[in-house]
Amino acid sequence: MAQDTSPDRLGDAPAPGEGRSHRTVLVAIGALLLGMLLAALDQTIVSTALPTIVSELGGMEHLSWVVTAYMLASTAATPLWGKLGDQYGRKKLFQAAIVVFLIGSALCGIAQNMPQLIAFRAIQGLGGGGLMVLSMAIVGDLVPPRERGRYQGLFGAVFGATSVLGPLLGGLFTEHLSWRWVFYVNLPIGIVALFVIAAVLHIPVRSTRHTIDYLGTFLIASVATCLVLVASLGGTTWAWGSAQIIGLAVLGAVLLVWFVYVERRAVEPVLPLRLFRIRTFSLVSVISFVVGFAMFGAMTYLPTFLQVVQGVTPTMSGVHMLPMVLGLLITSTASGQIVSRTGRWKVFPIAGTALTALGLLLLHQLTETSSTWSMSVRFFVFGAGLGLVMQVLVLVVQNAVSYEDLGVATSGATFFRSIGASFGVAVFGTIFTNRLTGELADVFASAGTELPPGTGPGQVAADPRAIAQLPPELRPAVLHAYATSITDVFLYAAPVVLVAFVIAWFLKEDKLRASVTAPDTSQTLASNPVERSSYDECARALSVLGSREGRKAIYVKITERAGLDLLPAASWLLLRLRRHGTVEPARLAEVTPVPLRVITEASRQVEERRLASREGVQLVLTEDGVRAAAVLAGAREESLAELLGDWWGPDRPTDLVQLVEELTAELCGSDGERPRAPEPPRDHQP
Repeated sequence: MAQDTSPDRLGDAPAPGEGRSHRTVLVAIGALLLGMLLAALDQTIVSTALPTIVSELGGMEHLSWVVTAYMLASTAATPLWGKLGDQYGRKKLFQAAIVVFLIGSALCGIAQNMPQLIAFRAIQGLGGGGLMVLSMAIVGDLVPPRERGRYQGLFGAVFGATSVLGPLLGGLFTEHLSWRWVFYVNLPIGIVALFVIAAVLHIPVRSTRHTIDYLGTFLIASVATCLVLVASLGGTTWAWGSAQIIGLAVLGAVLLVWFVYVERRAVEPVLPLRLFRIRTFSLVSVISFVVGFAMFGAMTYLPTFLQVVQGVTPTMSGVHMLPMVLGLLITSTASGQIVSRTGRWKVFPIAGTALTALGLLLLHQLTETSSTWSMSVRFFVFGAGLGLVMQVLVLVVQNAVSYEDLGVATSGATFFRSIGASFGVAVFGTIFTNRLTGELADVFASAGTELPPGTGPGQVAADPRAIAQLPPELRPAVLHAYATSITDVFLYAAPVVLVAFVIAWFLKEDKLRASVTAPDTSQTLASNPVERSSYDECARALSVLGSREGRKAIYVKITERAGLDLLPAASWLLLRLRRHGTVEPARLAEVTPVPLRVITEASRQVEERRLASREGVQLVLTEDGVRAAAVLAGAREESLAELLGDWWGPDRPTDLVQLVEELTAELCGSDGERPRAPEPPRDHQP
């Protein structure tokens, strides 16, 4: 068989962060961010356009499926994209995901009816799942472990920005262009990303053979679809006791049993059942489901309330929702920082679910006469509750599992939130449709005036624009019917969130591993599971060691642990001497990101303490220096073992050992010994 001599093959491609200019890496990261922007934006940009879409295409009873189809497809596709990328190369797969996403976007833009739009949203979701998982995985191919936290923080910033910009842009496009531009806007951005990726992204194809669980993926997606169909069609399209609904429920149950059977025998199951033996994972899965249920259900129907009941423009409906997003971002960030510093986390899921339930009850009190200030306060409380609980759930799961399950448990937590979101949107839609149909029937039955043609309860329910054609004396009652139908949805959702509140009390507050810090914002805001390996998750958690603050902190800590009275930079220099034998201090400033002033002070101290001596321009360790460096190396090993907890046991995995070796080498600055042009000095200090 002919060998692949492509420059992107592993043997010829550079290791992460090696052999690439800083500018090339930034351009490639920019293209990845564009891809992530597309997928993240389409989770929120549609919400403010939905009332207009329904008015033009009809089918208010199927409104929820415009959101649900995208979520279900992206959720099902995510693990497949991740493993296929490992197997066949992430660059080609990422390009394929962009193409699929753009095809789906173009088709959504030309959809002529609601069934077409729903089908095309599913195609878009298939591509969106690939954009999410592959863009974050490719970061690991481009940059070394110590840099990943910083770059993945950019992806978190994109998620935060899209959660704010999505509703605003959706409203702007809908009001000033057409709702179809909500989808067309993806095309130029995606084409730019496609060309940039083709031109500048050269990454190794680290072929990892996988036995891909196609059947398990298909079955779990089918089970979720059956549940959502039952929730969305029951009591609206078909009666709850109809043969169709009963048949779907039975089919879902059979497929679930089949899924369990398949997963027990799968070599690489899409959702390992052993995780459910861990009490914390099972409880967090339920809470994640409820959080997704509440969050996306509310985000889907609040724009309808604002535009139809309050009469605001699509653009202003996006502005009105900003307090909810602001509350979510503030409490999510704050809770993550507090947990990382104190190690205490149980209070946040308890307080978060309680505050979310309170927020839903406050939303239930909204009326057609509610003031902007009153609505903003209610939106903020609801968002703040979600933010308190969302950030912590991923962290808790990561802390509860063994290293081998770290990646799949992380994606599992967001998987259940995504399924909950799909289910919540469907349930909210069913409640809304049933309530609205009943309320409008009562209003029209008691109307004492003759109605214009085409303005019966069914027409007004399907197309909110028909309200303008009603007699003036009838419009307030119809608007009240819309208001109560939407706000009653929040009332029915509150008890579901209270179930999560009760479950949160049963979480066991295990001590956090030192390496388990607040996840990046993308894991908090992403609605679909972003599948990353255990190695990637651990690299993200430990990447703080490579930051300016982290590098200095680790050397302060190991110096204290070793019982030495040295500058942190002096400890770094001793460990570097131990690794390389000799060091030229003046040369170090050229090939490492440590300023010459810091290196000079460290050199002077180790010479004064007789830990190193000069041989020409080179420094070498003395006998005392050899002993001190050995003690420092032991302290560094102990510090890493403390960070990793039971992951760093006697049977620690090879890839985790490799990660620690990489980080250790980087902390010692071994990159300076590679034969390459000197890097420009930066302000990072050990």
